[in-house]
Amino acid sequence: MRIGVDVMGGDNAPDEILKGCFTALTHLKPGDQLVLFGDGALINEAISERGIDRSQIEVVATTEVIGMDEPPVDAVRGKKDSSIVVMARMASPKLENCLAATISAGNTGACVAASQLYMRRLDGVIRPGIAVTVPTFAGPIVLIDVGANIEPKASHLAQYGVMGDIYAQKVLGIKNPRVALMNVGGEEQKGTQEVRDARDLLRATEGLNFTGFVEGRGVFNGEADVVVTDGIVGNVMLKLAEGLSSGIFKALAKEVFAIDPTLASRLEPVVKSLYAKYDYHEHGGAPLLGVNGVCLISHGSSVARTITNAVRRAHNFVDLGVNDSIVKRLATAPHLVA
Repeated sequence: MRIGVDVMGGDNAPDEILKGCFTALTHLKPGDQLVLFGDGALINEAISERGIDRSQIEVVATTEVIGMDEPPVDAVRGKKDSSIVVMARMASPKLENCLAATISAGNTGACVAASQLYMRRLDGVIRPGIAVTVPTFAGPIVLIDVGANIEPKASHLAQYGVMGDIYAQKVLGIKNPRVALMNVGGEEQKGTQEVRDARDLLRATEGLNFTGFVEGRGVFNGEADVVVTDGIVGNVMLKLAEGLSSGIFKALAKEVFAIDPTLASRLEPVVKSLYAKYDYHEHGGAPLLGVNGVCLISHGSSVARTITNAVRRAHNFVDLGVNDSIVKRLATAPHLVA
């Protein structure tokens, strides 16, 4: 299996990305290979300095980088030799030895645009969506979409429900996941017309455990295993949760230390254990579900272990055959692909 990594993407690139890749080499199976995209001289120098075995590494030199603040579509069209674009091009299913998966902590919109342009979409999929694993007090859930589609139609949202259901089963191991649609209230008449239409499509989907609408507070109370929403709401929810959880842990540590420094040292292992459960670095990256390939989008502030975990997750995604399951499932739900 060949897994591509954008070395130039992210706030901490390229050093942390490379460190994560080098650590991930220990988790690869015989015959697997990491393909590193970016500044060739820089990457090769880092490999040599660390004495890394090159048998499972390929370096693809690129001359351009897409910045985090660049307009995605324009950047993908204008920077053909950027690490994101070249990597996505090498993941095209049309190629005989295409990449099995791609990973980037760079410009999310550019990753989405490049993946759709070169990988294309799975049969039956209308619009791909980013699925994030979100830790809650009741266990991990799938939140889709978190930024790929900011103005989804009802059919897009309904397909997200199906794809999220498969992802929850295959990757998170949740049997018969409860799928819910994010709304401003649980009442039948609440929400936009698109949301209400999506509800009706989801209800009409056989084999889907659709439970109806869910409010924001219900997400962390364990009311659903898959939460479907548009890209704006999903992205805001995700970043709000990240900021809130980080702030709570810092405030807790400060208060405990102020009361009793000795108690703080005793509680430190407990706090670290809890933080790890709610730390996005542990999940590595979020898949762009619906593309004909595997694209994992990592957090912009990814560090070495984020990338290491992303490599492991990408490998797992391919092994579990998530994409094949999506295609088969949508083939049995013609009302969602019309």
